[in-house]
Amino acid sequence: MIRLIMIMAIVVVARARTYDLVVLAGQSNAQGWASNAKHYPPSEAQTGIPLYYEFPMMGSSEGNWIQLGPQPGRFPKGHFGPEVSFASELASRGQTPAIFKFTLAGSSLDTAWKAPGGGGLYDQMRRSLDQAVRALEADGHQVRLRALIWIQGEADAIDPGSAARYEENLTTLVKHFRSRVAKNTRLPVLLGVDEQNPYVVRRPIIVAAQKNLANRDAQIVRTSMLGLKKADRTHLKPKAVIQHGKRLADAYFDLLSRR
Repeated sequence: MIRLIMIMAIVVVARARTYDLVVLAGQSNAQGWASNAKHYPPSEAQTGIPLYYEFPMMGSSEGNWIQLGPQPGRFPKGHFGPEVSFASELASRGQTPAIFKFTLAGSSLDTAWKAPGGGGLYDQMRRSLDQAVRALEADGHQVRLRALIWIQGEADAIDPGSAARYEENLTTLVKHFRSRVAKNTRLPVLLGVDEQNPYVVRRPIIVAAQKNLANRDAQIVRTSMLGLKKADRTHLKPKAVIQHGKRLADAYFDLLSRR
């Protein structure tokens, strides 16, 4: 019996990994709203990459880590976001990625995510992230939180007041996530929003806010969706979602090179 226990322990240790955890959060272009999984590219598939996701009021991985791939809820074969090609790029460049994804389509930072402690989506995300990390650690893995990807801002552009408060709200979220969640004040942060969204075009203060954060901090970068093809006025087509993920990966490694 002792011999059997020792063998089992060796197997567990052999399978234990140190995961490079990346948090992907925001609204519909982070979720992949128009990215029909019937176009899911096999060339981007990577086996063994863990995914933990929650889409409030729409679905989740039910508190479990699953294999990276399409998520149900939007189309018969599911949908996928930029996490697919992003994680694939990380794996191909020598990292061991795990993706935590928390999104809600049409969600405003000002009124839905809210400030830390305000009882909004941000607080809900923190609780889910804590649960997700503990689940990996309970299986014997180590977790290194490597980055926050924040793809959001179109909803705040709809309302003039929310748009005016966006930079302050985003600064608060990033500062709190770094200091209280990541315990790393220099955690790489990738920002993005659809610059061609009609409301963002009307209120470019959203893009300016993201640029201002990036200009103040060498470990924050604003990424772009310009040139990516859309399925409608704001949501990217499946191929564009793949391209978006690769842009995010390039920005991520650029930030790492600055450290």
